[in-house]
Amino acid sequence: MALDRRALARAALIAALYTVITVALAPISYGPVQIRLSEALTLLPYYWGTPAALGLWLGCTIANAYGGFGLLDIIGGCLITLAAGLLTARMPNLWLGALWPIVLNALGVAAILHYAAGFPYGPSVLYVGLGQTAAVLVVGMPLMRWLEARGILSR
Repeated sequence: MALDRRALARAALIAALYTVITVALAPISYGPVQIRLSEALTLLPYYWGTPAALGLWLGCTIANAYGGFGLLDIIGGCLITLAAGLLTARMPNLWLGALWPIVLNALGVAAILHYAAGFPYGPSVLYVGLGQTAAVLVVGMPLMRWLEARGILSR
């Protein structure tokens, strides 16, 4: 799949935004209790497809390198983000698209935190899931609707 210039620019912008937001808000972006506000961007693949998912993957890779949970988080966490983005891109509506970043991160990131840092899995699922819900539904959904209303996003 060849990326056109616009798709490549969007992917790069998403990667940069995801990285900057995550690292700038590091105290709340990493750990067993986290609200990674950059996850609001995980709804963009619904509009911009696979290139947006690739941008999220790259941004997550860079951001997780700063997280302190090692190679498992850098690789595993980013694969979770990529999978969620690719699935979101294929959903028939934004609400169904929002489920993938919430569910996959709650289950997957909790497993990474358990294996990389010894955090209990069950509570981590709950905390990461609540943080994802806040980022994706409370921040991301209104942001996407705002961008739609201004003609910046459309499907």
